[in-house]
Amino acid sequence: MKIPTDRVRELREQSGAGIMECRNALLEVEGDIARALQLLKQRNLLKVEKKRERAASQGLIEAYIHTGGRIGAMVEVNCETDFVARTDEFKELAHYLAMQIAAQDPRFISQEEIPEGTDLEAQAACLLLQPYIKNPDMSIQALIDETIAKVGENIKVSRFARFEVGA
Repeated sequence: MKIPTDRVRELREQSGAGIMECRNALLEVEGDIARALQLLKQRNLLKVEKKRERAASQGLIEAYIHTGGRIGAMVEVNCETDFVARTDEFKELAHYLAMQIAAQDPRFISQEEIPEGTDLEAQAACLLLQPYIKNPDMSIQALIDETIAKVGENIKVSRFARFEVGA
């Protein structure tokens, strides 16, 4: 079956996957873009799981000051190499994470950090479980996983701080 280049291009724009990966996915599902997107998402999840245990000791610190200067946040985001830390995708992720922290005031990075016996709603208290402010259908963990799939390296949030005038 021959797959038109415009369909490969359309799938690539929607998924962020490589050209050959898009072409092969379209071949596998006989040209159906919706099914090819699902297939690529499943494959990306498998790739992400394989990368989770890899060390992430490079990265950057991103700061965000909300309009008016009354709320600010800093976040340390780590990846495996300094090459990835300098990419636009990684910098954009760090910026969005800092914005999320300023807007939603999480107290912990993940659910594992909540002390036993603490009565908190995990989704509100944990950064990785919160709905992403720019797309509430997606969690912060899903946003990070999407970036891991794009850059091909493990990414972790190491720490963050949020500041509010008078708080």
